[in-house]
Amino acid sequence: MEVMVTISRREYARRRRALLHRMAPGAVAVVPGAGVFPSGSGLEAAFRQDSDFWYLTGFAEPDAVLALRRGREAAGKGGDQDEAILFCRARHAREELYEGERLGPERAAKALGLDAAHPTAELDERMVGLVGAASVLHCSLGEHPGFDQRLSGWLAQARAKHSRPAEDILGLKPLLHELRLVKSAAEIALMRRAAEISVQGHLRALRACRPGLTEGDLEAELLYGFLRGGARAAAYPSIVAGGANACVLHYMANNEPLKKDDLVLIDAGCEYEHYACDLTRTFPVDGRFSGRQRALYEIVLEAQRQAIAACQPGALFDAPDAAALAVMQDGLAGLGLYPPADERPVKVPPERPAFCPHRTSHWLGLDVHDCRGDRPDGVRTLEPGMVLTVEPGLYIPPGAQAVPKKWRGMGVRIEDDVLLRAEGPEVLTQGAPKQVSDIEGVMAHG
Repeated sequence: MEVMVTISRREYARRRRALLHRMAPGAVAVVPGAGVFPSGSGLEAAFRQDSDFWYLTGFAEPDAVLALRRGREAAGKGGDQDEAILFCRARHAREELYEGERLGPERAAKALGLDAAHPTAELDERMVGLVGAASVLHCSLGEHPGFDQRLSGWLAQARAKHSRPAEDILGLKPLLHELRLVKSAAEIALMRRAAEISVQGHLRALRACRPGLTEGDLEAELLYGFLRGGARAAAYPSIVAGGANACVLHYMANNEPLKKDDLVLIDAGCEYEHYACDLTRTFPVDGRFSGRQRALYEIVLEAQRQAIAACQPGALFDAPDAAALAVMQDGLAGLGLYPPADERPVKVPPERPAFCPHRTSHWLGLDVHDCRGDRPDGVRTLEPGMVLTVEPGLYIPPGAQAVPKKWRGMGVRIEDDVLLRAEGPEVLTQGAPKQVSDIEGVMAHG
């Protein structure tokens, strides 16, 4: 029986302490959770907690707010201690009948390892005092317009009461996302499980594929595999793109028939305990690569191999993209679809061919396109514990008139999730076949 992996209350507390220690004495951080939204039918859409809020609390109820206050001990102004305070919905028998049991402020502090918890009805009153005494205020403005207005109201009330609220309002994400970039052992275990489940979904689609099915049939196999594996949802809208549809990078209609001589590109992954997998495979609908399909596919496969090899601690974040781009430039040149090396203009960074429109990597974690990890100097080096995607792609749209017709209408992307380790990269999604012989073998035997 599989052991359920979770993030411990102790780890959430460590995360909050780590964030507090990045804040100035007397500073306050305000982190709103997600709300619920109507679906248009009088019911609420499925709720998913805000990733930053979840990272700091593990609290899954809507309309909550977390306030973190750094004590002034380091400044020698009284020695008061750090505080983590939650505001959450009070328990309500009638509402719980429809929505399920709430934790409520009476139980939340102990259950989550916080210093205090209060009902959201007290949020306005208590927050006026908190922001009014803050030396610096950290928040993420511009993401929750309603919350921004509320925050402005608290500051105005604090000034009216002759408090001197913080004049410096700084972004929260530059501090918090530095912490989120490097995954703990428990996070890595959850991401491994998300990868395993996603691989099983892809294998179902690979084995089921045959001409005459629709893209939607394969999407159904994916989702069945995800839910059977223990995930509750896909991490993002699945892309199942047959033929020329693969040249639409975010194709999501998934309703066209699958044709015998086409490739099909599947970009799909599950979310498991809030952690995402992002996995792409491309394969022939009829189970056998044609010569031209294989030629394009092998270029992308080699580009990905070189890019994964470049995922080394100390390397620049851009290193995998540079490695993949070099392979794809030379590969396209070998097919006569791009100038040879001695005819290309020397540019830094290298020119990106029109058939390679996107970069090779993005961060992965609680979000599919996880925290950006921007640095003021624009330079980011890779560290053990980081997880990123490696997903080179070549796309030759049907309207590419300058290209011989045999190459038009094909798109190939191969994507894996890669964990940075001191001893080298670990491919979390390696169970999904990507060698030509492995793909054809699985499809031949169902």
